Amino acid sequence: MIENIAGTIGKISEISNSISAAVEQQGAATGEISRNAQEAASGTQEVNDNISGVSEAATEAGQSVGEVLLAARDLSSQADSLKQNIDAFLNDVKAA
Repeated sequence: MIENIAGTIGKISEISNSISAAVEQQGAATGEISRNAQEAASGTQEVNDNISGVSEAATEAGQSVGEVLLAARDLSSQADSLKQNIDAFLNDVKAA
């Protein structure tokens, strides 16, 4: 009878050790999951920051394109005016 009790206590001890090891493994897995989630959140924030930077750059590029377009229109107008003045000058030279 004492041998049976000792055997049962030994089995309980083995089961307890197995449970303890499983709990420790679960704790390690939970810690790893937590670290991975934090890294994913950090990566997501970095992507968001990059998207914001690209958006700002695109806005600035759009504004610059608008300014270049206005300058090109102004330059075209000045070129037309210069051509008219040169044509008038040449006509005056021919008439003289």
